[in-house]
This record gives sequence, C-alpha cells and structure tokens, in this order.
Amino acid sequence: MTLRVIFMGTPAFSVPTLTALHQAGHAIPAVYTQPPRASGRRGLALTPSPVQVEAERLGLPVRHPQRLRDPVDQAEFAALDADVAVVVAYGLLLPRPVLDAPRFGCLNGHASLLPRWRGAAPIQRAVEAGDAETGMMVMRMEAGLDTGPVALTERVSVGATETAGELHDRLAPLSARLMVEALARLEAGALAFEEQDAIAAHTGREAVYARKIDKSEAEIDWTQSAAAVRGRINGFSPFPGAWTTLDGGNGPERVKLLRAVEDAGGGAPGEILDDGLRIACGTGAVRLLDLQRAGGKPVTADAFLRGATVPGGARLGRTD
Repeated sequence: MTLRVIFMGTPAFSVPTLTALHQAGHAIPAVYTQPPRASGRRGLALTPSPVQVEAERLGLPVRHPQRLRDPVDQAEFAALDADVAVVVAYGLLLPRPVLDAPRFGCLNGHASLLPRWRGAAPIQRAVEAGDAETGMMVMRMEAGLDTGPVALTERVSVGATETAGELHDRLAPLSARLMVEALARLEAGALAFEEQDAIAAHTGREAVYARKIDKSEAEIDWTQSAAAVRGRINGFSPFPGAWTTLDGGNGPERVKLLRAVEDAGGGAPGEILDDGLRIACGTGAVRLLDLQRAGGKPVTADAFLRGATVPGGARLGRTD
C-alpha cells in the first residue's frame, strides 16, 4: 500500500524529501511551491523554485498559488483527495481548510528541536545562538506556528566552527529519511505523537521564535561578546553573510566574514591582535577563518592575508 501525498515545499532544502517520497513509491498528485521569482540583473527572467525544477524532472504536476486563502484554491486542494500533505519549508501559512483536507492532516519536516526555534530560520538561529545540538523533527501541523505535536526526532551535534550552510546540507537528507519513516509508520497505523508541552517538560527546552533573517543584522558589532560575534558570523554564512569593513592596504573595503572561532585575547573592540586575523570583541576575541572580498571568492584567512596588508593594531568596522 502507498499513500496519496501532496508535497509542499520551495527551497533546495525541501528537494531531498520530495525525491525520497517519490522513490518510496507514494502517489504524489500535486506539488505545491512558491511561484517563480524574478531574477537576473534586471529582474526580467522568472526562475522556478528548486522544488518546481525537481517536480518537473519527476513528471509531477506543479501548482503555485500566491496564497491559499482563496476558496477556489482550497477546493482544488481538497479535490486531490490526499491521505496526507507533507510540508517542508513551503513558505506560506496553511489555513484551517487546507490543514484539515487530507485524511491524516499535514506533516511538517522542521529543522530544530521543538519547541526551541519555531519559525522561519531555525538553522541559522541555532548556529547564531551557539547551540551545541539541533536536529530534525516530524510534526503534525496545527493553526499555530510550529506548535503541533511531534512524531519523530533525530538530534545532531553542531560543530564549533560549523556554518549554517553546512548544517543545512547535513539536515536536508535527514529530513528526507525521517519523513519516509514517518509515512511508513502512518501506513502501518503506528505513527504516535507527543505534545510539545510534554517535550518541554522533560527536556527543559523553552519555546523560542526563530525570526526571519534580516540583512540589516549582518554588519558585525565588535562591541558584542566573542560568542555573539562568532555566532553571527557562522550563523549568517553563507547567506546573507556577516560583514565588516577592513583596510587591507587600499583603503576601507567591505568584507564578508564566513567562518570564525572564539579565541583568547582582548583589546579595543574590532582591534586586530595579531597577523593571523585574531580580532578583539567587547569581551574575548575571535579568529577569522574564512572571508570573501567584494567580487571575490571565499578564501581561507591565510589566502586572504597573502593578498592584503592587515597590520596588527588596526581596527575593523564601526565600533561605536
């Protein structure tokens, strides 16, 4: 027996789950994804989402309504007569008529250890906060934002210098494997759920909201602690990319900071403490490991220093 599954997702993170469900033999009558977006220098070309590209490769019908509050869209969704909808980073809130349409409701693959990091950017916020572990969960969706009961969980550790991009790439295939297992258990009538309040009670995890990343957050404030600076750099890598200004011998330029680690030392916030890009913060210091000049490629600190003159005692960015 296979299930009749509506898949709903948009970015590259969602693609492995769609592929895995198709390979598992489930019937997928429609794939819902965000509409193609303008791209290119002049914004003239419309680029389909990674999920749409994969759905078309698999020969699956694609739908991309602007929103799902229109009764016509809701009726079309219900008419698919699905057993379950699988949602992985779709990008639209699902109204009650959509949540209730599939026989077994809607299952969501969420990249955090709920109730910690509900919301839009759980991977980036976990790295930014310096969480030692995170994971993937399969939950049943409710009207609230990521508040539904959890069925399956798998934890992963977060490395001291791991970036959000690297963690994203580790969690995406894990999401696929967990969802295939969840649907197998659903078919067998053995998919059990635990309320998030109960999870919080025995883990001590409090509900925290993972707000969407805003580019205005990306400039490094060197007066913050070393832990906060390291978290912002690694959590915002590769996108949107934390940045600072640095004078590498040709006047101040904007440089993306792509990886850092906490280090010993102190000085004026933003001060370069040695010739290896150890930078003083409000408390403690960080060592920059990977950087990217405007228009250049990401490079290690050693490679960066071969092409720049960065004297010790100089200061980075705005420190007021």
